[in-house]
Amino acid sequence: MGRVLDGLTERLRAGPLHFTLIDPDKSPGAKAAEIAEGAVALGSDAILLGGSTGISREKMAAAARAVKAAVPVPTIIFPEGPSSLTDAADAVLFMSLLNSRRLDLVIRVHAQAAPHIRAMGLETIALGYLVIAPGMRVGEVGEVDVVPRDAPKVATGYALAAELLGMKMVYLEAGSGAPAPVPAEMVREVRAVLHIPLIVGGGIRTAADARTLLEAGAQILVTGTVTEEEGLGDGLRGILGEVRRARGG
Repeated sequence: MGRVLDGLTERLRAGPLHFTLIDPDKSPGAKAAEIAEGAVALGSDAILLGGSTGISREKMAAAARAVKAAVPVPTIIFPEGPSSLTDAADAVLFMSLLNSRRLDLVIRVHAQAAPHIRAMGLETIALGYLVIAPGMRVGEVGEVDVVPRDAPKVATGYALAAELLGMKMVYLEAGSGAPAPVPAEMVREVRAVLHIPLIVGGGIRTAADARTLLEAGAQILVTGTVTEEEGLGDGLRGILGEVRRARGG
């Protein structure tokens, strides 16, 4: 494993983590650094950079450099394609969109990007990315057959397949701005079969949302919309409070 993944794995032994997702298109450069600094001061454990489609390498690099200069936690690319890759970040989520109908998002774009990633010396975190209904924009752009909210066994099959294929993490995604997070029962059943970390994101806006997912077994929570809409307000503070409480802090 790489330095970033090793560090996150070690920290997970003490309890769950929180990642803040920042969109470099909406919050470029210094603005991204400002959000990251505030989020990390409140307890966030890593910064993900991504969200929009068509983020240029230049914009991603500027955000990554600014964030890395501002905070001591890992700066990780949440990619939408090869054009958003930069060696200014610490690592990239090398993620396969498991339930996409587009073969390029399952594997082909990875084959195109792999030589460039190796040349950059960028650490990869192999990840199975699974979109749960409603899916929102990522479901539309990714041409996804979303996993129904009442079908935890379907999610479990995908997640276990990702682990058996050698992926290092599984990410259950309800979609940015989703009206509700991934169902707790689905999180519980997926976590029960996995031996790799489980990330959950999409629709997490309140402390109650976070508490429900953490109690169900989520090991890493990702939030982005709550910060875009409220800044470093009560929503993010409540979510991070629940993460700290779950790890005994």
